Amino acid sequence: MENQKRNGGGEVLDGSNIMELVGNEQGFNKFVDHKFHELDKDRDGKLSLKELEPAVADIGAALGLPAQGTTPDSDHIYYQVLNEFTHGKQEKVSKSEFKEVLSDILLGMAAGLKRDPIVILRMDGEDLLEFVNGPSYYTEMTSIFSQIQNSSTSLRELVIEAFGRLNVDRGIPPTSDSWVFNNIVDPALLSQALNRPVSDQETFLEEFKKVALSVVNCLKEKPVIVAHSENTFDGSGVKRLLSNKFELEKTLNTTLGNLPKDRNGKISKDYLQVTLDVVSPSAGLPPVGAIEEWRR
Repeated sequence: MENQKRNGGGEVLDGSNIMELVGNEQGFNKFVDHKFHELDKDRDGKLSLKELEPAVADIGAALGLPAQGTTPDSDHIYYQVLNEFTHGKQEKVSKSEFKEVLSDILLGMAAGLKRDPIVILRMDGEDLLEFVNGPSYYTEMTSIFSQIQNSSTSLRELVIEAFGRLNVDRGIPPTSDSWVFNNIVDPALLSQALNRPVSDQETFLEEFKKVALSVVNCLKEKPVIVAHSENTFDGSGVKRLLSNKFELEKTLNTTLGNLPKDRNGKISKDYLQVTLDVVSPSAGLPPVGAIEEWRR
C-alpha cells in the first residue's frame, strides 16, 4: 500500500509503508540482512554496542530527536532504544534479536503514524502567491490585523507576528523555525522599509502583501519541505484517559517504572519531558514541542 496523497498536494505518511515492509517476511528479511551486514563491521555475526550506535542514531532521527549528546532527555531515549536491543546486559546482539527489536520499533512507529499521520508538503511559493492574490486575502488579513494591532507599534514586528498567524494551508512554512525565518522571512523583511510606526490598516495590508510577495520569491529559490500534522488536539483524549482510572494507572506505572530514580526513589524533573512524550499517545496528544501554540 502506498502512502496517500493529500487533496491539496503533499504526501501523507500514515505508516502503511512500514506495515507493508514488516508484514512482508521475505522483504523484511532482506532488509534486515542488508542492515545487519552494513552494521557488522568485524563480520563476527553479532553486533557490538559500538556497531549498534548508527542504527540507534537512525531510529532517533526518525523519531525527530536531536543528535546524541544534545540534551539529557533525548540521550535517555537513545539509551532506552539501545537497551531494547541489548536487554540491558548483552554486549553482543544476534541477527534474530536485531530483527525482533527492529520489528517492534518499526511497528510502534507505524502505529503512531496511523494515529497521527504526517503530511509532507513542498512549499515553493505557489500557494502563498495564490492566497495573496486571492479573494480571501483582504478578509483574513484584516481579521489578523484586528487581533495584533495593539501588540506593537513597529510595522516590522506586526508583519512578523502576522506571518506567525498564517498556517501551512496558506503556503507559509512555520516562521518560528529559525532556518525559515533567517533564510526566507528575514530577507523579505529587509527588502522593504518597515522600521516605522503603523499608521493604519490599509498601510499594513499593503506592506504585508509586498513582504509576502518577496517571501514567494524566496520560496521559489529555496523551497521548504514541511512535515505537518492535520490532527486536531481538542483534549478529548486527555478526558478519556483521566476518566479511565485503570488505564491511567497502568500508563503512569509503565512510564514511571522505566525512568531512572535517585536513592530516595524520586525522579528528576529533567525527565518530565520524557514522561510527557511517553504518556502523550495514550492521551491523544502530540509529542512535547511538536506544536508551538495551544489555542483554546
